[in-house]
Amino acid sequence: MAAIQSQLDAGSETFRRNRADMLAAVAEFRALEQKVRDTEAGRIPQFRKRGQLLPRERIALLLDRGSPFVELCSLAGLRQHDDKDGTLAGGNFIAGIGYVSGVRCMISASNSAIKGGTVTPWGMRKSLRIQEIALRQQLPLISLVESGGANLMYQAEMFVDGGRVFANQARLSAAGIPQITLVHGSSTAGGAYMPGLSDYVVMVRNRAKVFLAGPPLLKAATGEIADDEDLGGALMHSRVAGTSEYLAEDDADAVRIARELVAALDWNAARPAFDAAPVREPLYDVQELCGVSPVDYRKPYDCREVIARLADASEFTEFKREYDAHTICGQARIHGVAVGVLGNNGPITARGAAKAGQFLQLCDQAGLPLVFLMNTTGYMVGSESEQGGIVKHGSKMIQAVTNVRVPRITLVIGGSFGAGNYGMSGRGFDPDFIFAWPNARTAVMGGEQAAQVMVTVGREKFAREGRAPTAEEEQQLAALQAGIVSQFERDSHALAGTARLYDDGLIDPRDSRRLLGFLLTVCREGRARQTRRNSYGVARF
Repeated sequence: MAAIQSQLDAGSETFRRNRADMLAAVAEFRALEQKVRDTEAGRIPQFRKRGQLLPRERIALLLDRGSPFVELCSLAGLRQHDDKDGTLAGGNFIAGIGYVSGVRCMISASNSAIKGGTVTPWGMRKSLRIQEIALRQQLPLISLVESGGANLMYQAEMFVDGGRVFANQARLSAAGIPQITLVHGSSTAGGAYMPGLSDYVVMVRNRAKVFLAGPPLLKAATGEIADDEDLGGALMHSRVAGTSEYLAEDDADAVRIARELVAALDWNAARPAFDAAPVREPLYDVQELCGVSPVDYRKPYDCREVIARLADASEFTEFKREYDAHTICGQARIHGVAVGVLGNNGPITARGAAKAGQFLQLCDQAGLPLVFLMNTTGYMVGSESEQGGIVKHGSKMIQAVTNVRVPRITLVIGGSFGAGNYGMSGRGFDPDFIFAWPNARTAVMGGEQAAQVMVTVGREKFAREGRAPTAEEEQQLAALQAGIVSQFERDSHALAGTARLYDDGLIDPRDSRRLLGFLLTVCREGRARQTRRNSYGVARF
């Protein structure tokens, strides 16, 4: 393969300005993540008084020391519902992929340090996404539970779809994917089914509480009086009901048992074997990724400069380079894994869509995972594009991206507008993973374009009436235009998108290559692993 010859001038004013803007955007979302952690840390005295570890301390103890942990959807639900100040960001639980006893696992932990771990509507949707990834990538799922359950003020948004969480647990078990649940505190009402549907349950003595109805509700409903321990304590579930297989003395002991359980599963014995290709660093510093891309999506840049800092040895075999300049396709290796790469240098033309559709099918034929570097204003419009078959060719690209069988990983590195979001494997097309840089912008169109459409409609109304707008009506049109631009700016912002789970998290551009290497191995193993499936999953008797 030939190496990309970078044209980037790291000493230029443009580079310095891009870098400063990007670092500021990174600092903004990192500060929001830190705000949640600082709020958790403020609860240390209460947890220590109860002899408990904070949720993140439980995760840290569970993970193999020094191993990577990729947190997912860390800002889900940001400033939505009851999250007035950002402290409930993440849906009030922590999730990610990491190593436990040498096994790559999906890990989920209730954030009981904030509002008792009460689940928000976006937290519920995040749970579904976590389960989807675990099922698709065949990752054992370890849940650390201590939650007050669903936020009842938003039950109408959670109750029906929340049932999918339990249905997914049954599907995971039937698919041969182990689920280990540690109950560190309350897991009541509907939450009681979470340990009930798990394959292995560990409960902490004198802390775990698992019942469908707590003492106050039980008394109100039936008149029966019972205390927490007799009704749903860890000892009762271990000795009498049989819901728990393992009784732990404290949080740390529960984590120890979980690590031993994972080791005992011998999960890696059936891990697919792959030839290890040599990993070669790019010719250009990955740190420069912060200066490649302008934060303003309206300013173009060459996505080859991004590829040059992601690909092994910066090597890239470009496909049909002379056919279309806006859609970039080609083969590369990332951390030794052969991949097909699709990127954008602006709108997707009819030729670009046809080229991409063909390339997607070729990668599917060859079994090459696909990496999408999304930065597009959408499909090209206009008489020339329409006559050139943009609808037909764009549809073929969407057909291809929907139906390829190989793994797809999407990085939104700029604009994500219109049907370009679809053709470049946006959230609605179920990529294996999708992450975004903090300069990402996602909307049906740009705010200026949307505002102009509405203003044009207003002016046409006056034209039909056979008159010009009055001075007051001109002011109203100007206010309408400014309001739409402002609204689109807010709603299309990367923080708004990640809050709504348009992606699996925001990342620092400098982490892109390392993250892709990790995710490619997750997808590769997930596709190849053979599990011992059954019809109904494992149930307690």
